[in-house]
Amino acid sequence: MKNFTAYPKISFLSRGKIRSLQENILRQHLVYCRENSPYYKKLFKRHKIVPGKITLDNLADLPFTDKSDIEKNNDGLLAVPPEKIVDVVLSSGTTGKPTQIAYSESDLKRLAYNEEKSFLGCGLTPRDAVLLTCTMDRCFVAGLAYFLGVRAVGATAIRNGLNSLESHAQIIRSMHPTAIIGVPSFLKKLGLFLSEEKPGPRKRKVSKLVCIGEPLRAENLEFLKIARDIEEIWGAKAYSTYSSSEIVTTFCECTAQAGGHLHPDLAIVEIVDDQGRVLGPREKGEVVVTPLGIEGMPLVRFKTGDVSFIADEPCACGRNTLRLGPILGRKKQMMKVRGTTLYPQAVYSAIEEIKGVKEYYISVTGENELSDCVEVHLALDNPNYDLEEIRNKLQARLRFRPLVEVRDEAFIREQVYSPKSRKPVRFIDRRR
Repeated sequence: MKNFTAYPKISFLSRGKIRSLQENILRQHLVYCRENSPYYKKLFKRHKIVPGKITLDNLADLPFTDKSDIEKNNDGLLAVPPEKIVDVVLSSGTTGKPTQIAYSESDLKRLAYNEEKSFLGCGLTPRDAVLLTCTMDRCFVAGLAYFLGVRAVGATAIRNGLNSLESHAQIIRSMHPTAIIGVPSFLKKLGLFLSEEKPGPRKRKVSKLVCIGEPLRAENLEFLKIARDIEEIWGAKAYSTYSSSEIVTTFCECTAQAGGHLHPDLAIVEIVDDQGRVLGPREKGEVVVTPLGIEGMPLVRFKTGDVSFIADEPCACGRNTLRLGPILGRKKQMMKVRGTTLYPQAVYSAIEEIKGVKEYYISVTGENELSDCVEVHLALDNPNYDLEEIRNKLQARLRFRPLVEVRDEAFIREQVYSPKSRKPVRFIDRRR
């Protein structure tokens, strides 16, 4: 088993000490990849990579690994014998066919350790009872990860999974959880559902909302409307997390609520531009992760396809680690509209500031080689809405005037909550 728990207090060390320890862990990781992963053994030989000579300063000399590499070399990336694999996760692939991510027993323990660090950071304690509203089935890792993390903290796990509003409400009435893990839009619906009865959600014991699958913050790290709404409805603090199946690592906000803390003993995170150049703090680009201490399917410089930035300002919690900003969108979702470049999250933020929007999604088509056409599809609670006013508000926020179509709520929900997807689908890309 790999020694991934050697530095439990690493986040509170000086940045110089963190950097020194992380470089040692990185070299161990690269040696493990060279000796145990057929794929990286060939790759390192081809590129004449010597693990002992790699530092954080020249890490960018190593080639990237992306989803297509995992698809093409699934077996070659496996670094342990098949009998050491204890769990398999399916991750979305570039061709639509899921790719297999294999976890060893050591990897699951590492995952629990990662989630324990994350949950302790946002204030979970052994006294908490945590309602899990995410699935553990369908080869999905999130529900399993959060369950392992809750148990590692010593808190009580209530595994109600993907269930109805009434089912979760009944759990809250009878088991009195103090924290809930779930998708923000669902937590808002659940809170509003409980608001119809007494005592309402604010009178319940829930004090922490750990939010997955959807961002809580805008580019300036200010709360989006969905975050303000759920904190107001529940009278609880909302904390954002980020992860992906391939990296077996989660970056969660601490009690200071200022971006997801990186775990330097578990992962190295870079932000790169379209040419692969590493960017500085606050510069937006693709998130690249080298997860450390993984045994089953180790990766080097994995391109997640997600767009964000690194925040390096001191954090009020006392940790000296860098933090990952909100996910602004998928790299392939970037839109160009009459000279304006933006990601779906910017449109979502603008829509959520409009009162009376019950559900929504956006679609994009290729208007021409230089500009995309963005259409906003809304369900409203006011039958006497002013469509021109909605267009004007969106134009003021986005610097372009999107097409706006108002539809029945049932139709919008059918598009957003597809049984084929684990998460709400609010972006439909019809570009070639």
